[in-house]
Amino acid sequence: MRKIIIASHHNFANGLKDTVEYIVPNQTEIITIAAYTTNEPVQSAVAGALSSLSSEDEAIVFTDLLGGSVNQEFVKYIAKDNVHIITGMNLPVVLGVLMGLTESKIDPDFLRATVSDAKEQLVYVNDYFSQQTLDEDDE
Repeated sequence: MRKIIIASHHNFANGLKDTVEYIVPNQTEIITIAAYTTNEPVQSAVAGALSSLSSEDEAIVFTDLLGGSVNQEFVKYIAKDNVHIITGMNLPVVLGVLMGLTESKIDPDFLRATVSDAKEQLVYVNDYFSQQTLDEDDE
């Protein structure tokens, strides 16, 4: 079994899940952790999300901030080779991972490539379009 977990401070995780499910409905079950929106401690939420993970299972965890408390709680599980954590999550990385999954075990190189591709989607559009105009003028 594979678990997909989207975890963030406040409701970012819920909103991202909603958007992912709008774009690719019925792709897979996604668990969210919206930390600090209830009285449940982050430690309990993370432990609960990973509690049923057996050694044959895999978890892909998306978090919002590298130095944030949500990510730091998941880092405690990084020694397990079946827990993969991607932080600085955005829509391109979550969609890229979900749409590229197969029945095979997760290949860390696939995750690295998807993260790299998602980084290229982070663009200051003003400069991007200015460069496009310059390129067209050069022709």
